[in-house]
Amino acid sequence: MDGTVLVADDDRTIRTVLTQALTRAGCKVHATSSLTTLMRWVGEGRGDLVISDVIMPDGNGLEMLPKISADRPELPVIVISAQNTIMTAIQAEEAEAYDYLPKPFDLPDLMKRAARALQARRRAPARAVPGTRADAEQDELPLVGRTPQMQALYRLVARVMNAELPVLISGESGTGKSLIARAIHDFSDRRTQPFVVASAEDLAGVDGPSAVIAKAKSGSILFDEVGDFDAEAQLRIVRMLDSFGDSGPRVMATSQQDLSRRMDDGAFREDLFYRLSGVTLTVPALRERVDDIPLLTEHFLVRIGRDGFSQKTLSADAMEMLKTYSWPGNVRQLENTIRRLAVTSPEDEITRADAEAVLSGQPAMEPVGSAGEGDKLSASVAAHLRRYFDLHGGVLPPPGLYQRVLREVETPLIEIALDATGGNQAKCADLLGINRNTLRKKITDHDIRVTRRRKLM
Repeated sequence: MDGTVLVADDDRTIRTVLTQALTRAGCKVHATSSLTTLMRWVGEGRGDLVISDVIMPDGNGLEMLPKISADRPELPVIVISAQNTIMTAIQAEEAEAYDYLPKPFDLPDLMKRAARALQARRRAPARAVPGTRADAEQDELPLVGRTPQMQALYRLVARVMNAELPVLISGESGTGKSLIARAIHDFSDRRTQPFVVASAEDLAGVDGPSAVIAKAKSGSILFDEVGDFDAEAQLRIVRMLDSFGDSGPRVMATSQQDLSRRMDDGAFREDLFYRLSGVTLTVPALRERVDDIPLLTEHFLVRIGRDGFSQKTLSADAMEMLKTYSWPGNVRQLENTIRRLAVTSPEDEITRADAEAVLSGQPAMEPVGSAGEGDKLSASVAAHLRRYFDLHGGVLPPPGLYQRVLREVETPLIEIALDATGGNQAKCADLLGINRNTLRKKITDHDIRVTRRRKLM
């Protein structure tokens, strides 16, 4: 790697780490804790790459991007930020940052991105940074997360928000699918136009579809949970989309159901599926990004404090309990749980006992959708085990769980293998890959009935 890198961050440790890593890679590095100094260097023509934090003592790094782009359009800028919200990623994209990484970042990953940036040319001049309406709502939109899953989603949202393609947003109930759709609209070039959520009822009647189009104008139409629409509503959407002209509204849809599976089952129109899935965004379940739970919890507690309730905190063991729960209702369930804890907990610090009392009354985790032939056995077992733990209401199951689980899996496996081999224990042992004496012992231990018969294989 060759070139001069300008590093701007008010954290001395980060400046030191980046300086050492970039220097070892062969770069020259100028590091500063001041945006003023950074902009002076840029104005003097220094640097082949900028790596800058967002929040600095003397300004906002994102607000400097348009000036850098105007003065030196060939100079790539990598934004790093501890503000792990979707708005930060979108603002970085709109301000034409070369790349965006959340803190804490993975150093090898940042080095790879820096190497690519040094070889790339600067893109077209920047568009304006989002207006005051989006900025005012930044604290209200609970799309926060620093996990790789959420950061990847943020980057994809930033890239597609002005693409002339329909967007299908999939994910479980309570993950924030409609919030993603709203963010795409609010930060797109259509932000001044209406955002219309259309239900199956809105499409009913002779004038239903035309009324929806007239209401949306050149804005956006969202079909929320389109997988629940009946055949007539689906047909109306197809005909509506076919009637759009060049100035028609953008179309987005959300679904917690697997539309491809419903299409295979004949419950969802194939032509509608392909009309809606120009770009597919998948919002991860909360249990798939448990490291975001502390960040989300802090966000909700601050919001609750602004609503007039006393400001609460969570003890470490209470937080650990929240991170081990399966959250079938996802972020929406977490928010409701935190609100209940903030209202009912007698002390300023919410304890593990407080969390146990609330979570013990929460619904158990159910597998999402029905298992198909292509599903992995491990996924079905995992869903069953999560439900087993949840049914204990935050209390650990009785000791000896390992052997009980093995017995639950082992018994049907041996029974089915015996049935497949016609009760021939030698063949069954060979099929399972275990010793015949081991098989006989397991048959005795598990009280498995063996019926010997001729099996046509």
